[in-house]
Amino acid sequence: MHSFRIVNVFTIDGDRFSGNPLCVFEDARGMTDAQMQALARQMNLSETTFVLPSERGDARVRIFTPGYELPFAGHPTLGTASVVGAGRDRVVLDLAAGLVPVTRAGDAWTLRAARPPETRPVDATRAELARMVGLPDGAICDEPLWVSTGVEQLVLPVASAELVRAARPVPDLLARWGFSTTRDEAMAYLWAADGPTWTVRFFFTSNGAVLEDPATGSACANLGGWHLARGRAPMSATLRQGDAVGRPSRLGLRVDADGGIFVTGAVIELGRGTIDLG
Repeated sequence: MHSFRIVNVFTIDGDRFSGNPLCVFEDARGMTDAQMQALARQMNLSETTFVLPSERGDARVRIFTPGYELPFAGHPTLGTASVVGAGRDRVVLDLAAGLVPVTRAGDAWTLRAARPPETRPVDATRAELARMVGLPDGAICDEPLWVSTGVEQLVLPVASAELVRAARPVPDLLARWGFSTTRDEAMAYLWAADGPTWTVRFFFTSNGAVLEDPATGSACANLGGWHLARGRAPMSATLRQGDAVGRPSRLGLRVDADGGIFVTGAVIELGRGTIDLG
């Protein structure tokens, strides 16, 4: 029998059904890679994590989507830290992307990105990228960049929150201009900073369909990397995400003067269970 927990990450003001859901298997010793992938597919959440012993940190953590393994993701890191932490205020998780320290203050957990950001230019024009997400030609208001602090995403600065909310990705264009060869999928992370709480959305493809994520911690970290690349650090912001899919979420982003990128989110445990693999 293998025990698991269901937690929600990036929740708002104690709302148990806000944030992004995560399944954490507390002790994955003895599981094969195929079983981990099958369990992630069974749970059918954006990610499921598996906790293993580590010689470098408090736990080794493997992160699976229903289709593949990820080297890093934000809400799985924070949610798994809340399980591994067991009341402690600091844990170090050993991810494929590197060691990630995570600290706690109340029900809020904060990770420091495992890697300095890597960026590369975008081939498409701003007008093409705007059309890719169903917006008018002038909607992309600053330099778009591919950014990775552990997992790569296309970061698109948008002129207003109203435009971010209006975005409707065009699947064919997303596959053409938003495709990442390192991820083998297409995506777009839209953000606007025209209010005290920034509005963000993350679209991605899965099995030919365009999906939207309730809360994307890795993209939040990559937004910090975008600001570093553009010479706009230190900075901090609160991000609003998930309203369009009925899972309102809040993410905290901070970039220090030394280049450290930090992502914060509140975590609520929703339930526990066991699974018999036979």
